Amino acid sequence: MSRLEGLKANSSQFTLEGEPFRILGGSVHYFRVPRAYWEDRLLKMKACGLNTLTTYVPWNLHEPERGTFNFQDQLDLKAYVSLAAQLGLWVILRPGPYICAEWDLGGLPSWLLQDEEMQLRTTYPGFINAVNLYFDKLISVIKPLMFEGGGPIIAVQVENEYGSFAKDDKYMPFIKNCLQSRGIKELLMTSDNWEGLRCGGVEGALKTINLQRLSFGAIQHLADIQPQKPLMVMEYWSGWFDVWGEHHHVFHAEDMLAVVSEILDRGVSINLYMFHGGTSFGFMNGAMDFGTYKSQVTSYDYDAPLSEAGDCTPKYHHLRNLFSQYHSEPLPGVPSSPERKAYSPAFIQQHLSLWDVLQFSDKPHRSDRPVNMENLPVNNNNGQSYGYTLYETTITGGGALNSRNNIRDRAVVFVNRECVGCLDYKTHEVALPDGKGERTLSFLVENCGRVNYGKALDEQRKGIVGDIVLNNTPLRGFSISCFDMKPSFIKRLTNSGQWKTDFKSHCIPGFFQARLCVDGPPKDTFVSLRSWGKGIIFVNGQNLGRYWFIGPQHFLYLPAPWLRSGENEIIVFEEQRVHDKLLFAENPDYGKVIDVYRLPFCTLL
Repeated sequence: MSRLEGLKANSSQFTLEGEPFRILGGSVHYFRVPRAYWEDRLLKMKACGLNTLTTYVPWNLHEPERGTFNFQDQLDLKAYVSLAAQLGLWVILRPGPYICAEWDLGGLPSWLLQDEEMQLRTTYPGFINAVNLYFDKLISVIKPLMFEGGGPIIAVQVENEYGSFAKDDKYMPFIKNCLQSRGIKELLMTSDNWEGLRCGGVEGALKTINLQRLSFGAIQHLADIQPQKPLMVMEYWSGWFDVWGEHHHVFHAEDMLAVVSEILDRGVSINLYMFHGGTSFGFMNGAMDFGTYKSQVTSYDYDAPLSEAGDCTPKYHHLRNLFSQYHSEPLPGVPSSPERKAYSPAFIQQHLSLWDVLQFSDKPHRSDRPVNMENLPVNNNNGQSYGYTLYETTITGGGALNSRNNIRDRAVVFVNRECVGCLDYKTHEVALPDGKGERTLSFLVENCGRVNYGKALDEQRKGIVGDIVLNNTPLRGFSISCFDMKPSFIKRLTNSGQWKTDFKSHCIPGFFQARLCVDGPPKDTFVSLRSWGKGIIFVNGQNLGRYWFIGPQHFLYLPAPWLRSGENEIIVFEEQRVHDKLLFAENPDYGKVIDVYRLPFCTLL
């Protein structure tokens, strides 16, 4: 058969190059795995008996500013897909533009929200114009990797779970045309959960389903609405994600295996979401909001077959045994996992308060009214996407400070740089002490992660998004400073020469510096933050992500490729409470667990 005949869905089973083909897939996101470990994770996928890699493509990372594209280094999508091909894996690409993925704004760039009228995931002109420009660039990168051109990409997904959103019946045809008009000829797919199948999909694209359990005849439902077509579970949820303040979700291997076995027994193709979750490094975690805002944690371990650090779990070994039955040849050997080490504690040596570092941020923006992060005149007028924003104004008295729920998402409040309380979605009021003369009122506002799923996408502007009142009078006359904590900012801190060693001075919130000495080749480790409060941590300029004493996560994954032999610089930004040292461990503790299989079905939709 000609290499030109790719993946087809013309009968009750897939064919590839004219031969029957069962998709045994797994999701691994290149943007959640250090590039140095891509090969390790994909080799383990191959050794587990999978034949297809699936990955999303995060628009917000690839176009961080309007018209500025990045497909290099950690974001080298072409290299990632080419590596999969070298290792003998096919690829299903899920390019969005919306991806969900428990990723900030579902992968959509925050600068879209500068337009007050923006309607994301619709044919609103401001959105489709941006999508067209992005797809011009993206598809120029991926088109040479298509099966037709000798590459490994055998199918491309049209958007993602649009049936759960479904605001515009012209939108999915538009996205499909975006792909085909730019030369994508491989099989197109859509994916939706059971409910979303009713209004998801687009003519000419194969429907697939997302699920964790086989309740309500889900697969038969798919077969009924799409007869004489191959059946596929595009996302078989091998675990689940976590949110701050709740328990760590687990899905027991035996429960998972029973469902996967039944799916395969029925002749259905499958993709494990996730096969390896990895980490939402930096500020990239998403959030949920179904009436209550809940921010997701940094770890995307997902209780997946491969752990956050790439270990083969009991799930992995069960699946390997199962998938081996669908291969005529023995599976490749399983690569050993990278070594880990519990390094000696790193002691805090120096510090700088938040107020000390104002001089290293860009010139403050002055505005009579508060301005949300996305509309600040920073980053070449693309606004502020992530991190913290400091809003300061002058008051002459005390009383009742009320946010009117205009804080997104959490603010530490100061009067003359003394903390007086916090404001968030649950707490809207703080009492300000009386005082004489003019005093500075400060709000350090954190974007804790934009919602990545559901109807609230258009309402994800961050910072202060409306009036804050003191004794029912709106505050005016703000000075606004951007703390997006990009590598360039951390570098300025490192080289500032302003660090202090006197810990008697008031320094919270602030930056705390420690040195980790690595003897010999670096090894993976986990940083324990159990004795700290809330903040983020940088190692050699790399943002490992957020930590928070409320848990469930108290350890942050530190990959060996981000360390170097000898001295390593660690900077912690801490909001609430400081410890004198950082501890390291070989293994993480993800906190108290809850079994997702015992949760009500509706909570997983």
